[in-house]
Amino acid sequence: MPRMPKVILLIESSRASGRALLRGIADYSRHHGPWSFSWAPAGMEKIQPLLETGDADGIILRDIEQAEEIAAYGLPTVVVGHRNTEISGLVNVVTDSKAIGRVGADHLVGCGFKHFAYCGYEKSLMGNTTWSDVRREFFRHRVRAAGFENPPQFALSMQGKDWSREWRLLANWLKALPKPVGVMTCNDDCGQRLMEVCKLTGLTVPDEVGVLGVDNDEVVCGLTDPPMSSIAIHFERAGYDAANALNGLMRRSRNVPSRIIAAVAHVAARRSTDFVATEDVHLAKALQFIRDQSRRRCISVDEVAGCAGLSRRMLESRFRKLLGRSVLDEIRRLRIDQIAQLLVETDLPVAQIAELLGFADRGHIARYFRAGKGVSPLAYRKTYGSEQVKSWCSENGDSFPQSGVVSSVHQS
Repeated sequence: MPRMPKVILLIESSRASGRALLRGIADYSRHHGPWSFSWAPAGMEKIQPLLETGDADGIILRDIEQAEEIAAYGLPTVVVGHRNTEISGLVNVVTDSKAIGRVGADHLVGCGFKHFAYCGYEKSLMGNTTWSDVRREFFRHRVRAAGFENPPQFALSMQGKDWSREWRLLANWLKALPKPVGVMTCNDDCGQRLMEVCKLTGLTVPDEVGVLGVDNDEVVCGLTDPPMSSIAIHFERAGYDAANALNGLMRRSRNVPSRIIAAVAHVAARRSTDFVATEDVHLAKALQFIRDQSRRRCISVDEVAGCAGLSRRMLESRFRKLLGRSVLDEIRRLRIDQIAQLLVETDLPVAQIAELLGFADRGHIARYFRAGKGVSPLAYRKTYGSEQVKSWCSENGDSFPQSGVVSSVHQS
């Protein structure tokens, strides 16, 4: 009987991203193992003896301060990036920060904001936080590409060490921004703090400040008032592929990815950005009507024009001029996002989602979704769904495919 691999996991479970990574790793082990795990979420004390005696076959860890020290033991190692840049010679799991910045800009532009800002962390807080810088720059570029200028005080970087001092810095920065303003934050923690400062300074969310986080940690997003919108990342998928890469390293395969990119899933839109910030009253009515009604039923461009009090031709002209897309494009974008969110976050059958959103039948919603996402609803769910949703799919004869995370090949 072959020996069962022993794998060390140095990944926290206190945050949604860590739990998702662990679920993905566990799912891989169930399909391709089994593996024996030694899990040490709090630190190195528990795993030090395993490292010193060599009684382990591989390790997946966050890029803690001791990451390079651990890698020096020579075990097959996969590092999940968070604080620092990638570690040369190892398989690195990184978030697609370029796409995160672009998606954040698209969401806030889609809300109708004309003023934009970004709040992130300085390198001193989270190590070499190049991920925050990359998100800021691609957010900035996307905003400019949409035809909007950035204010002089566009970005703020916080250290996060002395909150009693920094909240005043953040408050002064927010007050100086043109209003209403859509603010993207580097992650949910930063967004939660920014929203607390809004509350302390009397700035209303989303009427004056729209706030968007990253990671979609439902606990953190739910602690804010109103609940915070956030960009969801495929951490579970990344955990699955990290385990797959580790398996290749342990088997001494030459075809192992050097980088695993956790891709953007969708924007979990909540009330912190649920505002149409446009001075064009007719456009605001149209956008609000689309947001309210497209979540429940199929709507037509003529209905939107009627609600806005404009002719269809005039409404189309304003949409293209101010938003850079047609009325129908906006309807489709929101409905496809709604379908994607229900597929990922619930176990509702596709036929029931079709009925809930006012589609004629399962075939109609499948064609509609494929036109926007390039894959069928079931394929999307199997790739990006939560652990509970995947379990439901498996019970109904579906499997969890190995696709959906971008990888570049590493020759070892």
